[in-house]
Amino acid sequence: MSRASRALILERFGSLPVLRERPVPDRKPGETLLRVRTAQVGHLDLDVVEGTFGLLPDLPSVPGTEACGEVVASDTHQPGSLVRVRGGGVGLRRDGGWADHLVAPDNAVVAVPQGTDPAVACSFFSPAATAWAAVHAVAAVKPGERVVVTGAAGAVGAMTVQVAARAGAEVIGVVGRPAKLAHVPSPAKAVLAADLSIEATGGPADVLVDTVGGSVLTAALPLVRPRGRAALVGYTAGREFTVDLAHFLLADVAILPVNLLSRSRELVDVGDRLLAEISEGTLHLPIERFGLDDLAEAVRRLRGGKVVGKAVFELT
Repeated sequence: MSRASRALILERFGSLPVLRERPVPDRKPGETLLRVRTAQVGHLDLDVVEGTFGLLPDLPSVPGTEACGEVVASDTHQPGSLVRVRGGGVGLRRDGGWADHLVAPDNAVVAVPQGTDPAVACSFFSPAATAWAAVHAVAAVKPGERVVVTGAAGAVGAMTVQVAARAGAEVIGVVGRPAKLAHVPSPAKAVLAADLSIEATGGPADVLVDTVGGSVLTAALPLVRPRGRAALVGYTAGREFTVDLAHFLLADVAILPVNLLSRSRELVDVGDRLLAEISEGTLHLPIERFGLDDLAEAVRRLRGGKVVGKAVFELT
């Protein structure tokens, strides 16, 4: 094996990582070295690059919180087997997957079924598990309920639309751009955020699953009926929204956070089932693919809200 390895090195928060060569990292007992085939480019990763996430690495560091690759050396996992990596501080407290090689704690490495698309394997868990948690564990959606999903052409939003529809809900998918209306999964009704109203959604919503935050959340909350639920997932459109407490108390809507980091362990089995369904085509997860040298373009599309589904680096 060549001892040269490429990596995107983050040297200063607020600036894009730089592609450099480095030695293949050494592993210690309890760790697995893998040859990375794919790595997710997610909003969490961009928050780390910007230095705005709650957990940040010491610099210099390699970003990338989720990856998939082939085991090179491990005391636990079979060399040559395909695995995915998530957790264990990868991309947060230690080097992540935006590199040809990655060393991860054994307990952050999970075997992937043979034949799985590595781009799916590295990117499915966050959107699929978040959608399932929002619909079932947090909002407890019931058949026949009306569910409004914001950011419905994004990875989490599109997956939430599908999971909610399968739960028997009437789903309205909200997007910010006309070009994204066609990417809202069926059978949801697609609506522009600028047109949000009770008339546009067909009546008050029982549940709101908001994946974008900011002004979109502010506009969508009044659509929820009294004693309805609002599950908050993301904040790509803004980290803050203002609540008039008098109106909020009268509205009587439960605002519920969806924290995937705290729920990951309980969603492992659910994640395996959802991965199988995505691989079979029962659920659909769009993916845009980039090379490591396409970092600037991937970030531009992701930050600009232009990515449909997930953005993924393909390294081999």
